[in-house]
Amino acid sequence: MADVNFTLVQLRYFVTAAELGSMTAASRELMVAQSAISAAIAQVERELGVQLLIRHHARGLSLTRSGERFLVEAREFLSHAASLAQSARGLAGSLTGELAVGCLTMLAPFYVSRLLRDFAGRYPGVRVTVAEGEPAAMESALLDGRCEVALLYAIDLALDLDVRLLARVRPYALLPPGHPLARADAVSLAELASEPMVLLDLPRSRDYFRAIYPTEPRVRFRTSSYETARSLVAGGHGYSILNQRTAGDETYDGGRVVSVPISDDVPALDVVLASVRGVRPTARAVAFAEICQAFFTAITGE
Repeated sequence: MADVNFTLVQLRYFVTAAELGSMTAASRELMVAQSAISAAIAQVERELGVQLLIRHHARGLSLTRSGERFLVEAREFLSHAASLAQSARGLAGSLTGELAVGCLTMLAPFYVSRLLRDFAGRYPGVRVTVAEGEPAAMESALLDGRCEVALLYAIDLALDLDVRLLARVRPYALLPPGHPLARADAVSLAELASEPMVLLDLPRSRDYFRAIYPTEPRVRFRTSSYETARSLVAGGHGYSILNQRTAGDETYDGGRVVSVPISDDVPALDVVLASVRGVRPTARAVAFAEICQAFFTAITGE
C-alpha cells in the first residue's frame, strides 16, 4: 500500500472549508491565508488521487461524492487525534476540547440545561455544543459526524446506531382540573376513548401514541408543541397522553392541568444516548455518557 502524505493541519483546513462551503470563510475562521488553505486541500486531493471539492467561481464550494464520504472520515480522524493527544499528555482527568451533542427538540427543555451544568461541573475544559431537531435530523447529524452523541427516544432508530438506555418514561393522561377523572388514582384508556383527544403530533411519537390505543382515538386537535397540547387541555378542549412531566401544573396562558397515571399496561418510551455503531468514542463522549447515566439514575431512582 502506498504511503499517503498529508497532515492533520491539511485535514483540518479541508474539513473547515467543506463545512463552511467557502475558502474565504475558512480563511476567516482559521485566520490563515486563503492560498494556504487552497494549497493544503489540493495536496490532500493529489495524495488521495480523487477530487474532494468542486470550486464554483464566485459561488463557493461543494463536495463531490468522494468528498462527502471523506468528510465524515476526516472528522472522525481529527476527533480521535485530539483524544490521542489528550491521553499522551495525561489529561484523562481534566478533559479539554469540543463535544458536539444532539438532542430531540421534545427532550431538550427537560434535560439539556441540567446535563450541561453537571458535565461542566466535572469537565470545565470541554466546550459542548448542542444541536436540536426531530428524530431524522438527529440521526443524520450522528451519521455524518456533526454530532458524536445524541439524546433520543428509542423509536425506529437507524440500524447504524448503538444506544445506551438512560430512562424509561411511562405515558400518563393529562386532564383539566374540572374533569371527572382528574382526582382518580389512575385512568384507563377505555374511560377516555369517547372523549376528544389533543394529540402531540410529532414524527415517530405520533405512531407511538396511536399504538398504545386498543381503538382509534377521537383526535380533536393535533399540535407539534408540548406546551400547546398542555394549554389546550387546560382550556377544556380535550385530554392528552404525554410522557415527559413539567415541574409544575401551570400552562403558559395561566391555565392548569392534572397528570393522572394510566392503569393499562402500556409501553414506556426509552430515553437513550445514541452514537454511531463501530466508531470509537472520544474520551469526551465517554465522559458525557457517564454524566448522563448518573443524572438519569438520580432522577428516576433506577
